[in-house]
Amino acid sequence: MKPFLLVLSLIRHARTRSLVKAVLESAGHRVIESEDHEQAQSLLANGLEPDVLLIESAAENPLEPAHCPPLVKLAGNARVCIIVGMAEEKLRHEAAEFGVRNFLVKPVTRFDIESMVESIAGGAPGSISRVAAGPRFSLQMDLESDQLPALPLVEELSESRYFLAASPAMLEIHRQARLLADIDVTVLITGESGTGKEVVANLIHKHSRRARQKLLNVNCAALPSELLESELFGYRQGAFTGAIKDRAGRFEQANRGTLLLDEIGEINAQMQAKLLHVLQDGQFTRLGGQESTQVDVRILAATNVEMEAALREKTFREDLYYRLSAFTIHVPPLRERREEIPYLIDETIRRAPADIKNGNDVEFSSRLMDAALLHEWRGNLRELRNFVTRTIIMRDQDAAVRELEMKIAAGSVIANGRGAEARPTHCSGMRSVVRDLKDRTESRMIQEALDAAGWNRRHAAQHLNISYRALLYKIQQHRLSPRMASGVN
Repeated sequence: MKPFLLVLSLIRHARTRSLVKAVLESAGHRVIESEDHEQAQSLLANGLEPDVLLIESAAENPLEPAHCPPLVKLAGNARVCIIVGMAEEKLRHEAAEFGVRNFLVKPVTRFDIESMVESIAGGAPGSISRVAAGPRFSLQMDLESDQLPALPLVEELSESRYFLAASPAMLEIHRQARLLADIDVTVLITGESGTGKEVVANLIHKHSRRARQKLLNVNCAALPSELLESELFGYRQGAFTGAIKDRAGRFEQANRGTLLLDEIGEINAQMQAKLLHVLQDGQFTRLGGQESTQVDVRILAATNVEMEAALREKTFREDLYYRLSAFTIHVPPLRERREEIPYLIDETIRRAPADIKNGNDVEFSSRLMDAALLHEWRGNLRELRNFVTRTIIMRDQDAAVRELEMKIAAGSVIANGRGAEARPTHCSGMRSVVRDLKDRTESRMIQEALDAAGWNRRHAAQHLNISYRALLYKIQQHRLSPRMASGVN
């Protein structure tokens, strides 16, 4: 028989508090809510013996490490779980030092709470578990305090930019950027529009030995070829009408630093030839000038053009391509790294200007977060940021959910080839589409993880960040079977 738990809850956010209570009480557990640390300590000191002590660290009133030891000591045999923000890595490590092993990282979803309870209710006495939030799955594995992973990885860059990685692909990009720190090779950054190619360029520059010098960006698609040439190489006085004095180009301005040639795939054949010459010998001549100028510049290039197709169609020179692509980094679209969407939403909210938030404590509902996880985000990070900002301003999360559900439903219709025959979908129909997409996505992710692990289900469960029992249930629910495994564990 499944054990029912007594949970002492110390949560400040109304939405999180109500979500936790609804999920736990619907499962038959009893929840006692405390308003503050003093009341929680009083309840524990006067004989309350909960199975779980659930504490939240709120952004406007962060949990002080000093609050934890008394609560942990008074809690006795209760499992302590702390709900923390993504940036509170220091708090997690300090809490782990005095015995806390269970964490939920905001934004918290229904699945996170259910997984936490399953882990605690099913865990052996004295076992260590940690629950860290992800898009749908929670991490439950034995860890020492100094092994707690810092997910997501958030690194501050210049001009209010930041690099965030929680997916294997983006963590690998971060690793590659660090490897390139002391190597001055040219790097070609590819990916769809809005995936964050410029952010990756900033990350590479930050970790390079040129980090103390400038990183300059030239959008090659924004200027006609004649203006692009003068922008890159500069000009002499009188070189053309309006050239009233000498001007240094971006190559000279970036000397000893880094130059990012954004949208490099858009430049014409003539500019490609001139750029190739500069990359080969590091020399160029200003427009209207005679003497050559030598520069020491690290070149990064970025494009959303499919370069293999451009090479086949002869719209981009092979020799220039191979000069630019000494090292290539591909930034995947957001739909291929959905596990980062909750973290990106949280960071966008946290960094939103105060006048937009208007003093409100903004937090997306679990329903809105689920819809965001299922949307394709064809505009990638740019579309996501605009959506979050719009939702903050409008203060109508129900309307935001409907907007995403309509887009999800429309995308599903197109994907299934029913465009002309499709009929208007009612709200209940859209919810059905969302559930169907969620189930199919979950089934695909679990199948891929099982196949990659050779159908070692314990390894697959760790990779998916769900419990072993939950994985067994999901295998039965989706009727999954080995596709390329040699044996089943």
